Amino acid sequence: MDLENKYRLRVESCIGTIIDVHQSISSPYENEDFISRFYELRDSIDDMDMSGVSDRDIRLVEQATNALLGEFRSIFETGDHGFINKKRSH
Repeated sequence: MDLENKYRLRVESCIGTIIDVHQSISSPYENEDFISRFYELRDSIDDMDMSGVSDRDIRLVEQATNALLGEFRSIFETGDHGFINKKRSH
């Protein structure tokens, strides 16, 4: 896999995580416009030109995603919302 595809995959993972968290904590129609933008972003990532993207850029996206997850940590520590992703991680 070339570097641009690796970057694309890392960004897709961050976007997917944000979508999964939102779905886990929100009612089905709450903030629908907000989350629809993340779906659009996820769907358009294949068309993005990743040639100008650096590893530092991707790490910033990942750090922002991790910071967001940190904000929601207390919600998920209670166990009221279950698992975000039931798939086995590698």
